[in-house]
Amino acid sequence: MLSFLLIVLASLFFTGIIIRTKSITSGRKGPGIFQPMKDVIRLFKKGAVYSKTTSIIFQVAPSIYFASIIMAICIIPFGQYKGFISFEGDFVFFAYVLGAGKFFSIISALDTGSSFEGMGASREALFSMFAEPAFFILMGSLALLTGHTSFHEIFASLHFGSYISYILGVLATFVFVMIALVENSRMPFDDPNTHLELTMVHEVMILDNSGFDLGMILYGSYLKFAMYGAIIANLFIGIAPLYLAIPIFICTQFLFAITIGLLESFTARFRMNHNAQYILALSSVSLLIFLGVLLMLGQLN
Repeated sequence: MLSFLLIVLASLFFTGIIIRTKSITSGRKGPGIFQPMKDVIRLFKKGAVYSKTTSIIFQVAPSIYFASIIMAICIIPFGQYKGFISFEGDFVFFAYVLGAGKFFSIISALDTGSSFEGMGASREALFSMFAEPAFFILMGSLALLTGHTSFHEIFASLHFGSYISYILGVLATFVFVMIALVENSRMPFDDPNTHLELTMVHEVMILDNSGFDLGMILYGSYLKFAMYGAIIANLFIGIAPLYLAIPIFICTQFLFAITIGLLESFTARFRMNHNAQYILALSSVSLLIFLGVLLMLGQLN
């Protein structure tokens, strides 16, 4: 319950901090931190418009996409406190419930009959497919290190006490940050501010969505950012008492948002035909973590 509430709270200002950071680095005043949420609330007050060429799939897909994110958040623990859902191997369920939501968002884009949205859906599916091995290798390595297979038990048993463990923690943080950028179609893998359909990924998929449906999609992306920030925070919370765990969580979310803002301010988008290579390279970093775990366990002679 605590984890769910903190993630929802973080989602209210997460994207606003990213935009504010980008504004400061470019010398602009920019909008307020809560402007993204004001935009979402405005969309929630509007009705959705559906094309005659779309079917029921297009109408229900935003709700399923949003529900999949809420379900995934329910699995995330907070230090010693379990999420709403916790069982052995729940990180596999976490990955595939998000995959189910993304599947419906992809077929929703295809349902419009637009060649541009179909192109964006194809890219979204490809990038997610290449990011998946990195996540499973990383979580499998942490499961091997701790001897547990649920999010709560993995993070509660994870302790940093040697130079190798600190290096693994930094590498794991890097992988989770990159996966979050891929899953949310952000720089350097995609430019959320571009208006050229040929270079869009996620934005071109939701061109036909409007009103309440568009609001759910946008707020879903804010929740996903905060969700991955919570996973990163759990790497360092461990069994810390509540009065330390909450500040660690808040600082991690704040630093995560600022990091994304700085990345989007000072990095250029990767060339589209090279994106798959860069994303697949994350699996190599996860393999380094796996080898580090074997080294800590004394399995490498």
